[in-house]
Amino acid sequence: MSFFVAGRSGKMAAERRLLGAERGGEAAGPEEEEEEGQSLWSSILSEVSTSARSKLPLGKNILVFGEDGSGKTTLMAKLQGAEQNKKGRGLEYLYLNIHDEDRDDHTRCNVWILDGDLYHKGLLKFALSADSIRETLAVFVGDMSRPWTIMESLLKWASVLREHIDKLRIPPEILRDLEQKIVKDFQEYVEPEGGASVSPQRRGGPGASEDENIILPLGDNILTDNLGIPVLVVCTKCDAVSVLEKEHDYRDEHFDFIQSHIRRFCLQYGSALVYSSVKEEKNLDLLYKYIVHKTYGFHFNSPASVVEKDAVFIPAGWDNNKKIGILHENFTTVKPEDAYEDFIVMPPVRKLVHDKEVAAEDEQVFLMKQQSYLAKQPATPTRASESPARAPTGSPRTGGRAGPTTTPNASPMATVKKPDPNIKNAAASEGVLASFFNSLLSKKTGSPGSPGGGGGGAAVATQGATKKPGQKPVLTNVQEELDRMTHQPDTLLGNSSPTENEA
Repeated sequence: MSFFVAGRSGKMAAERRLLGAERGGEAAGPEEEEEEGQSLWSSILSEVSTSARSKLPLGKNILVFGEDGSGKTTLMAKLQGAEQNKKGRGLEYLYLNIHDEDRDDHTRCNVWILDGDLYHKGLLKFALSADSIRETLAVFVGDMSRPWTIMESLLKWASVLREHIDKLRIPPEILRDLEQKIVKDFQEYVEPEGGASVSPQRRGGPGASEDENIILPLGDNILTDNLGIPVLVVCTKCDAVSVLEKEHDYRDEHFDFIQSHIRRFCLQYGSALVYSSVKEEKNLDLLYKYIVHKTYGFHFNSPASVVEKDAVFIPAGWDNNKKIGILHENFTTVKPEDAYEDFIVMPPVRKLVHDKEVAAEDEQVFLMKQQSYLAKQPATPTRASESPARAPTGSPRTGGRAGPTTTPNASPMATVKKPDPNIKNAAASEGVLASFFNSLLSKKTGSPGSPGGGGGGAAVATQGATKKPGQKPVLTNVQEELDRMTHQPDTLLGNSSPTENEA
């Protein structure tokens, strides 16, 4: 650098001598050369300082708060561009690569993710100190798949951050300057028009009058909890809106009520609000641009969006109580001042059937118990032992008994067809039945030799056989009777021959 400056100053001195000779041969004196050398050094130093200021600042921090399982690590890893994220414990660290295309400069933005367990809140001292508070952005993450936890989570982590800032013991004048900067940024928001690259501009820049640096009064419930650092609320897993509608019967009134409470929280802390979804990659690019805008002052030209219930975006400074009141016009079963947890209720938890672990019994012990149970039970009669007491469907067989069959009526047969199985002496009853049927077969209506008698007996037997074809014993006795009658042709012929001779 010294050789370059010396050569450049010598060249300039030679040019001045040449210019003096052209003007009349007057040469520059040593005093003029010294003044020109000093001005050269001043210009070089100013150029170096200007280029240093134009570079992206180092040491910017993003603090991320949220419950376990809210998706805060997955969200920041997605903004980082990592395909796979590894969740840690305590205080996680990663960084975002920031690139300025206008200046062709690169830098890294530190990202600190605090664990969802309050036990680890003491680790904030490694991420946020009194020296780094000016370069810090706070991000509160809410889980839209569990909307009943959002407001409790936001209030909890906001109080944790406030408690930590109070422990830093920042001088009151510095803290007041930080709070005034947040108020001015909130009041000086300018909404982009026509897609032009318009970003919020502070009115306290160079050349601004004293009146423009005056802080205007705020409305009701606006920045009542000023932390001195920019705040951003991100609702993750907004793709679960459809699931809430189908499974939990959520309506537009529920989502408007949720949005109303979150926006009122954002007004209290001067925060922006972004609904995002890593699964559907919704509002991720917008979230990255807004973070870079709030951290490094990049241009941002995306307007607010409150039309889609799963893709809401509200920059800090755009919202107010009047705009939030538009949501209250659609309320029918709830009031805006109702408690959040009274309307957005956690659904009942389904208890598992197998909550208690059951130890399996030893196999041999189980078999011994079963053996003892079987030994104590009384012996039950089997079907084989019950079969003798059962009456047959037909009449009992009476082998060897012969005689004419006579069945005066079928009613006795129907009466004794199915004897009571509970009769103790089943064998005796069967004998009575056999005697009864045999007595019917042995009775004769006429003489054995008369045709009428034999025919009548056969007719009666045949009638009985026709009525009860399934009774084999009756049919067998009738056949024997017919055979006996056919074996007596001579007697019948002897009785009829005299009659023929007489004729």
